[in-house]
Parts: sequence; C-alpha cells; structure tokens
Amino acid sequence: MRRSELTVSHRPKLIEVALPLEAIDKACVREKSIRHGHPSTMHVWWSRKPLAAAKAVIWASLVDDPSGDDSLTLDQQQRQRKRLFRILEESLVWENSNDPNILRRARKEIDRSCKGPPPAILDPFGGGGSTALEAQRLGLTALAGDLNPVAVLIQKALVEIPPRFSGCSPVNPILQRQNYGWSGARGLAADIGAYGQWMRGEAWKRIGHLYPDAIGEEGAELTPIAWLWVRTIPSPDPAWSGQVPLISSWELKRRPEKPRIWFEPVIDRERQEISYRIREGGQPELAPTMKRGNGTCIATGSAIPNDYIVEQFNAGNAGEQLVAIVADGGRGRGRVYLAASDLHVSRADLERPIRAPTLEIPAAGMGFRAPRYGFKRWSALFTPRQLTAMVTYSDLVPEVWVKAKQDAVASGYADDGKRLRHGGSGASAYADAVVTYLALAIDRLADYCNGLCTWNVPREQVRDLFTRHAIPITWDIAEVNPFSSSSGNWLGAIEWIKKVVEKLPASGVALVKQREPRPGDFFSN
Repeated sequence: MRRSELTVSHRPKLIEVALPLEAIDKACVREKSIRHGHPSTMHVWWSRKPLAAAKAVIWASLVDDPSGDDSLTLDQQQRQRKRLFRILEESLVWENSNDPNILRRARKEIDRSCKGPPPAILDPFGGGGSTALEAQRLGLTALAGDLNPVAVLIQKALVEIPPRFSGCSPVNPILQRQNYGWSGARGLAADIGAYGQWMRGEAWKRIGHLYPDAIGEEGAELTPIAWLWVRTIPSPDPAWSGQVPLISSWELKRRPEKPRIWFEPVIDRERQEISYRIREGGQPELAPTMKRGNGTCIATGSAIPNDYIVEQFNAGNAGEQLVAIVADGGRGRGRVYLAASDLHVSRADLERPIRAPTLEIPAAGMGFRAPRYGFKRWSALFTPRQLTAMVTYSDLVPEVWVKAKQDAVASGYADDGKRLRHGGSGASAYADAVVTYLALAIDRLADYCNGLCTWNVPREQVRDLFTRHAIPITWDIAEVNPFSSSSGNWLGAIEWIKKVVEKLPASGVALVKQREPRPGDFFSN
C-alpha cells in the first residue's frame, strides 16, 4: 500500500485527537488514596502505573475519533467526542471498575471501531500489571511479561490465575457450608482467607510461646503490638566499658492535645549499664544520639563518627536492646506503652533458624545501604525471632498445598496431577493457585516483619520497610507481633490480598511470561 493510500484510509483514534486529561489526572490522583482491594496492595512494585491511565490509553487507542467520519459536521463530531469522553470518564471511577453496564458500553465502542475481533494488548514491560489488568477488564486478550520474576508473579496473580477458576466455589470444608454467590474469583479469595487462617493457627502452635502477653495495670494481660529496640555498639570512650545506644528519636506517642509519651535513659555509672523507663507528659530533655549517620555517646558525651559505627557493625559488636513494649490496651484505651521486661527480652533471645535463606545481598545494589553495616545476607535483615516467624510461615505453605489439593479433590476437581504452570485446572493446579497468593502474603509479612522497620510515632504503628524504594540502615527497630490485630500482622496480610482477588475481573484470556523483550515473537516457544 502506498503512503498516500494509507493516509486516506486511516481513521484517527481518539488518543490522537483529544483526551479528557483533567478527568484522567483526577482519577489517577484519587487512586493513590484507595487501599482496600486495589492491586497495588497485593505486592510492592516500583513505578506502578495508575489503573486509570492504563485504561484510558488502551481504550482511546482502540476507539475511533469522530473526526474520521466524513458524514458528520464539526458540531456533530464534537458532540460524539463528548459522548465518548463521558463513557471513558465513567469507566475511570474506581467504584465503577467492575460495573457490568459501564464496561459493556466501553466494550461496545471498541467493537464498533475495530469492526471485528479487537487486537490483543501486549505489554512486554508489564511491571505491576496495570496494562494487562485493564485490558482484561475491557474484554481484551492480555499478553504481558517482564524480565523480573517478581513482576511476572504479580501479573500472573492479577490476570492469569483468576480466570482459570472464575465462578468456582471454595473447596475448604468450612466454607462449603456457606451458600454465597461465588462469582468471579470470590471462591478463590475465600479459600485464600480460610487457609491463611489455618496457617495462623498452626504457626501459633509452633512459635506462639515466643510472643508472650505483656502485663499492664492491675496485672491485666495485654497483647503486644510491637517491641521497640535500639541498636547498640561499644562506646569509643574508654571511660565507658558498656554498650551505648544509637537513637534517632525518644518519642513513642505524639498526638495533638494528648500527653506525649517517650522513653528516658537511666544511666548506671557504677555498673556501666543503661536502662530505660517510660515517661508520659513533658518532652525528652536529651537530643537523639544519632544525626546524619554520626552519633554521640550518651554516657560520656564523646563523638561517635560514622566510620567507627560501620567498623563496629562489621566486627559483629553491634547489638539490640529492648526499650519499650507497645500493647493493645483494649476497651477503647488504645496503645499502652510498657517498660522492657526480662521475660520479653529472653523470649526474643533465639538462635537463628538453620533453614534461614543464605542468599547474599548485591554489594552494588542501588539504594541498599544496609550491606555497608555488615548486613551481607538477606537473612541478616531480620532479628532471630522475626526469622523464626518467617521460616515457620514459609514451611506451612507446602502443608497448605497438600490440604488444598485434598479438599479440591473432595470438591470434585480432577486429580490429574497437572500443575498450574502447565495449564492445569484440576486439584493440583487449584492448590498451586491458593499457595501462590499465600506466598504473596508472606512477602507482605516480610515488609513489616524485618529488622529495618521503625515506629511511626504520629500514627502509633509499625512503619513498613518499603515506604521508599531503598533499604536503608535504621537505628531503631519496631518488631511487629504477627499474631496481633495491628498493622503488619499475618491475618492483615491475608485480608489485603483476599480483597484484591475479590475485585479482579477474573475473565477473558491472559498470558504472562518471563522473558527479555526482544524483537520478534515475544510469546513464541
């Protein structure tokens, strides 16, 4: 075809002429405040594209602009364009994501413009899966991939696995007694919740003794939310033979019109030891001992240069000291802050699990500051108790697979032995699907259950590691209780993922592969 003929026959797409940019921008901004059920809450991923932007680009790239219809006057073209804008704007609203009537109107315009089967949507740099997910929601075939296996797993969990078990009832015996409408991936989501609950019970049997209750006023037994630790190193001043803390903040609670709560050091110069007590009201008299990577010895006032801190960490001389226990006060009391106790110190004093991962952290990884301080392996980023919890939950995943497969067979799934990765849809494949999401929940747990998490003073909760795209060194450690009901707990991780799966379209064709995007057939072989 000659260039002139191509130009004459080409009908411009909406994206080439005009877009409701203000509405798209508004929808993208609003997405940042949406939490429950949003795909971004399933797993951390860098530079995740807004769903609204992905949907707008896909839809406007397939729908013809009215200017390509010579039978329309300019006024008629403008009216038609405004009509298309309304359809698009309506579909961008988060609450309308799965509205069948709104999606039907959007798909109708695609069909009208394509005059036949619409093309598949390919995203070889799929990342967090926004493009593939919105293509699937619009009734299009989604082809996606990435070189990074984490991105591939996220995409498979969003677009490839749910359609395979769409409309299926849950297989867990407890859930089978309930007669809900298991549309979409709701049955799968329910099983994720049920088997996640079972894992919590089994984990408690094995390691629950490591997480004792705290004793509050009048001997009340309170569930700890977090244990707050500070890192310590030997003082560079020979006048002090003990460890000294590296502290970035003394505060524990700071809310408007509420008494401030903080912890205060008690320096025993005779025994060369430092302990801490909880204070309410007033404010800390001492400045934090750490500032811009350099410290001050709280016992003698001597400077602690960063090079010395790095040297002590790499020599294995750094430690941790418990300074406070944050507990759930119950009955509307909110958080209760308690001093450290010997019991809680001893329960955290564990040997590292033999089965802990031994993979090394890349020495030149961008944003990785922890290796400079001697954290050479991923397992070193966790305290012994955290590592024990992570290994315990990981060990339970294959046990869940066996249970889920047995329950699936009992529910009528074919016991064909065909796995999910081989295109299976029987009992083994269903068990694969369930444990895939449970593994993602373990990833969510790891984001909160590691030795680089800190205490969020204004919000009174544990701050997860990936609040920014880096792994920095932290001087204070907030150790979450995975068996509590506060942020970072196991059942919370399960609930986040369950809500995402419930809202997925779970329909249509999707294929995700891990491979390097190169010229040629991306999905060959």
